Amino acid sequence: MALFRRLFYKNPPDRLMEISERVYGLDNYKKYMDGIVAQLQDHFPDASFMVFNFREGEGRSQIYDILSKYDMTVMDYPRLYEGCPLLPLEMIHHFLRSSETWLSLEGQQNVLLMHCERGGWPVLAFMLAGLLLYRKQYTGEQKTLEMVYKQAPKELLHLMSPLNPQPSQLRYLQYIPRRNLDSWPPADTSLALDSLILRGLPIINGERSCRPVVRVYGHDPSTAASRSSKVLFSTPKTKKHVRHYKQAERTPVKVDIFCGVQGDVVLECVHLDEDMVREEMMFRLTFNTSFVRSNVLLLSQEDIDILWDAKETVLFLDPDIVGSTIGIAVASGDEDETEGGV
Repeated sequence: MALFRRLFYKNPPDRLMEISERVYGLDNYKKYMDGIVAQLQDHFPDASFMVFNFREGEGRSQIYDILSKYDMTVMDYPRLYEGCPLLPLEMIHHFLRSSETWLSLEGQQNVLLMHCERGGWPVLAFMLAGLLLYRKQYTGEQKTLEMVYKQAPKELLHLMSPLNPQPSQLRYLQYIPRRNLDSWPPADTSLALDSLILRGLPIINGERSCRPVVRVYGHDPSTAASRSSKVLFSTPKTKKHVRHYKQAERTPVKVDIFCGVQGDVVLECVHLDEDMVREEMMFRLTFNTSFVRSNVLLLSQEDIDILWDAKETVLFLDPDIVGSTIGIAVASGDEDETEGGV
């Protein structure tokens, strides 16, 4: 949590980092927790405390066991959504509304503590940026997200998230100002994801080529009663379905998908080695179907999650539209970003 130090201008209690007024980052030092709680209660003698914890796993968290005995309300959130350090839009909305309500209760000076377990920094950074924007304490989604990320050493981020998640996180931060709609978050929109087209292949083993395998994760539109996510589509690992494409062929690579999607969707593409077993991640992107306009989501190189040190992108998703079919266009940096748009 020392990652926050540049954001703070006051001197909060020891091992607490002030994010904004009555919002603190909390270090997870079990042996110091009694002292931290004592300082908090001394610093805010008439306050109540709520803790948002971002963690891995389904069971009750350690921080819950530690702090609940002090009559602190602890709310556990996951730190990943299908491998991406983001939360579904419904969870983001719950967090933002709960935080705002807690901090705004009339006649009370409630305090909010934010904590993440090992590996949870990227999602905590995203949620922190979202809270600052939601409360209008900062403006500009990209500027706010970058400000928070600058607190962490880049090598640490590589260990926590092999792909740079900021493009997808920024897309979700841009959903937040749209809360002025009649209903936010809006009801999930059901669409059909058609196909993936690659233009400008990556350099793998010294040549521009790849064996693309696509996977799509999200909520199954056919099971409205369940909110859990699952694999909605995965390219079969057979020679019939996984072809070795080379740049010299000069033909766009099209991978058929056509599966139903609804709400929060994670789409990833990997390169499959010639042994048909080993994989190498090429890119990932996360989006919410309710914010897709005219069935087209047009993305540039800066809008997809690729390796932190990647210098170029390789992708272009097919924008063919039939009825409620969604087309996602992702242009490489040296192409016209509007190419293929509908």
